[in-house]
Amino acid sequence: MVFDNVSENTNETGFASSAKNYAESLDLKGLSCPLPLLKMKLALKQLELGEQVYVETTDSGSWSDFHKFAEITDNELVSAQQVADHYQFVIKKG
Repeated sequence: MVFDNVSENTNETGFASSAKNYAESLDLKGLSCPLPLLKMKLALKQLELGEQVYVETTDSGSWSDFHKFAEITDNELVSAQQVADHYQFVIKKG
């Protein structure tokens, strides 16, 4: 099921396009709150302005955590979607 803020860079299966080049890609599936958010924040610190990080998580709390993080920081939640049994996020460093 696809939610708001869905990226145009998805293929017919709903997964982010493998052709898209992200500065960082994180597989955080299996980690519980607050680890997905913390690890994403650490990865963002290493990026240059405008670069993007792609994140996959299974923690349901990530949905609200990543949205709230984007609201209260200068970073942009480019896309957020639920695919099968996990969530996919693309965050742009602002």
